[in-house]
Amino acid sequence: MHVTHNSMTINSRVQSVEILNKHLAAAIDLHAQVKQAHWNVRGPGFIALHALFDRVAADVEVYSDQIAERAGALGGQAEGTVQTAAAKSFLVPYPLGLAADHKHIFAVSAALAAFGDSVRTAIGETSGWGDAATADLFTEISRGTDTQLWFVESHGQLE
Repeated sequence: MHVTHNSMTINSRVQSVEILNKHLAAAIDLHAQVKQAHWNVRGPGFIALHALFDRVAADVEVYSDQIAERAGALGGQAEGTVQTAAAKSFLVPYPLGLAADHKHIFAVSAALAAFGDSVRTAIGETSGWGDAATADLFTEISRGTDTQLWFVESHGQLE
């Protein structure tokens, strides 16, 4: 950890940086997964999904940046390389070879849901050790992820 005048305890900062890096890896992976869908989607909903997936990817890229910057603000180091993301992401790998729009909707929805679920857990964890600001960041990301999940799922036929 870097020296900082941040008044949080070192233990809280270390724990927060750890959970931030966990979610940074997943956010980088999620961004790549949504871009995979964006580049490869085919079908009747192509243009709408192509544009939607690009928008979702852009939002997720913002989350990555916010997560990384929060880690730095706590005196930690952001671990944001592609290699680190591949090794540490908790997301299920995106299936290659998909083309049909409904299959991409399903895969992107599953990835967004898994990321959102973990972010909601992180809200409680970071609040529990006194890091209200990181909990607030995760709350903001949770709201955005839930909205993006709603948009993507609205293109599919869920029962």
